[in-house]
Amino acid sequence: MKIIDAKVHDVRFPTAAAGDGSDAINRGDYSAAYVELHTESGLFGAGFTFTNGRGNEIACAAIEALAHHVVGRTLEEIFADPVAFWRSLSADVQLRWLGPEKGVIHMATGALVNAVWDLRAKAEGKPMWRLLAEMPAEELVASVDFHHITDAITPAEALELLRQDEGYAERLAVLERDGFPSYTTSVGWLGYPDEQVRELTRAAYAQGWRAMKMKVGGPIEDDIRRARLIREEIGPDALLMMDANQVWDVDEAIANMAVLAEVNPYWIEEPTHADDVLGHAAVARSVQPIRVATGEVAANRVIFKQLMQADAIGVCQIDACRVGGVNEVLSILLMAAKFGVPVCPHAGGVGLCEYVQHLSIFDYLRLGRSLDGRMVEYVAHLHEHFEDPITVVGGRYQLPSKPGYSVTFKPESIAEFSFPDGPTWR
Repeated sequence: MKIIDAKVHDVRFPTAAAGDGSDAINRGDYSAAYVELHTESGLFGAGFTFTNGRGNEIACAAIEALAHHVVGRTLEEIFADPVAFWRSLSADVQLRWLGPEKGVIHMATGALVNAVWDLRAKAEGKPMWRLLAEMPAEELVASVDFHHITDAITPAEALELLRQDEGYAERLAVLERDGFPSYTTSVGWLGYPDEQVRELTRAAYAQGWRAMKMKVGGPIEDDIRRARLIREEIGPDALLMMDANQVWDVDEAIANMAVLAEVNPYWIEEPTHADDVLGHAAVARSVQPIRVATGEVAANRVIFKQLMQADAIGVCQIDACRVGGVNEVLSILLMAAKFGVPVCPHAGGVGLCEYVQHLSIFDYLRLGRSLDGRMVEYVAHLHEHFEDPITVVGGRYQLPSKPGYSVTFKPESIAEFSFPDGPTWR
């Protein structure tokens, strides 16, 4: 199956005006640098990287700059040597200078890599989670670039983790019966007024959510007031998570969490700069038993390696398209399994819920022994624009059944929200 064309679209949704997605540092328009890899057969693979509005055109340009590594290749050729293919994108001898393995160029790599995997899943007639979950351990390990992480996990250790899959059928039966645990972020965006937060929290609790996340990082008196409000609505037993979106210094994070500890938060997410591994470790030591969570803008597997080696996180928040796509996500999941860190993916953005449900299902089926501590983030926005949107019932993701990675946009949504010429933006 030969890939003959890569079509790139700048798709943006006007979320900023309503405060959807607003936090201590971001207030943007949820956007996707979206690519379709078309084949001679008519089948195409879809992938994207998420951005927050302005700059999405830069991500699109980066995808176009890398696309020549994909166009002209066959699916069979790519998966005959997946690491060589991955390195052709992540280590392009000239474009690598713009990373390396970080920033827009690496996010573009993720979009293209994910599109290739989506194409394979569609070609095999399987949802992505099933494609990955049913792959032999040897093939999964052969898809991972272990360069720079062998001091944390070796291919032999990865094989051992993947071969210890006793109870797979029982775990699958649990997901088919109950779905995958989730938490909602849609109640507590920083730009929402108190009464809206209260109404959304009350509605979410009535719908079955027992884990909710709020944004913090404004004035501490506002943060504690909103936290008390949410805790009042959900009671003492439901989980309440907090997300500072990197806005605090290390000592400031420690001091603020001493105040917010009053409402018994389950974790504090991105308490300081995303690249500050030692800072995260210092916060983690100081705020116990509150967990530290991070990963949504961790640039690559090497940052995740250091976070785990330093005992800096109690929750690993993979992002499906910030790093270099499925291949690199596999390496992070393997390290999390070795270090015993539960995986709760980041999904605050258009299409990220559709993406990460597959990764969490695979993680539990092949690497997890329990659902304890595992949750997928849920936001309520923009699912109607996808051909295969998520299904959430009673606060739990239901297993996707359609072939692919669930991130194919509807053509009419691309047309409506393309920037700058779609009707929404004209």
